[in-house]
Amino acid sequence: MLISQVIGPRRSEIVSAPDPIPTPSQVVIDVLACGVCTSDRTPWREHGTPDAPVRLGHETVGRISAVGDPHGRWSVGEVVTGLGGDGFATKVTLDADSILRVPAGFAAEHVIGEPLADLEEALSRTSIRPGDRVAVVGLGFMGLGLVQLAAARLPGLLVAVDPNPAARARALALGAHEAHHPDELPAAFTSATGDREQRMDVVIEAAGATSALATSSSLVRPYGTVCIVGYHHTGDAPMDMELWYKGATIVNGFSPSRPRTLRAMADGLAMIADGRFSYRPLITHTFALEDVDQAYELMETRPSDFVKGVVVFPEQD
Repeated sequence: MLISQVIGPRRSEIVSAPDPIPTPSQVVIDVLACGVCTSDRTPWREHGTPDAPVRLGHETVGRISAVGDPHGRWSVGEVVTGLGGDGFATKVTLDADSILRVPAGFAAEHVIGEPLADLEEALSRTSIRPGDRVAVVGLGFMGLGLVQLAAARLPGLLVAVDPNPAARARALALGAHEAHHPDELPAAFTSATGDREQRMDVVIEAAGATSALATSSSLVRPYGTVCIVGYHHTGDAPMDMELWYKGATIVNGFSPSRPRTLRAMADGLAMIADGRFSYRPLITHTFALEDVDQAYELMETRPSDFVKGVVVFPEQD
């Protein structure tokens, strides 16, 4: 098998490695697609040496090529997605209890389970009800995915917020009713207006930036909910104490539980199957394995036509 590994800041190489052999609780997949995730950007930028390389990639879809338990529920040839690492490789081992079958008839890059599961699991604890006023702050890949998932819950108003006009246009195409620059929000969205409350019942922060937390705090109504899905990796994220005075509920969008994430993944894959969610408008760039550094570089520069990149592999014989 071939595997890409980071051997220095912003520098990867492809090396040969022995084909993995699954234990009775594992399967091996021939990787068909692996998403390039922002959570791996720091290891790619800062870590790895030739003597201690770093292997990345955890958003995998592939065809099972070996099973550890021949009497288990998985068979060679099935296409699955799931939770696991070292996905920038032609083969990868996954736990048999952490994978799911993908819907038929879709390109591999359009049925990646892990990122959709993260978003759906966060929203499952946010309790958006039909008719609610909802805002999504931050319209990168995660935010645009959340716009789709929120729209499927039939809000009365769905507002998208981002400084990037191209991102705002995408959000409108994906179901948002309005889209605004964070510095140009209608005054009624951020303050009480007599007897008519126009602030948001639910605000979903998806930017991973302190400024987005501040915007989210200003948008939510008293006793509303703020769900923090954006990755705030390092340092302290200050809390606006106005949320305390509003009696707001804060939901941590991260899930540390594999069973919960897998349940959300199953729900997300069902939404793909019946057309309530699509990766098609979100996967804007695909790459070969040898071009993974280019994928990360594009994630850094974020041109207006970029949302998410995926490494795509040819079918193996």
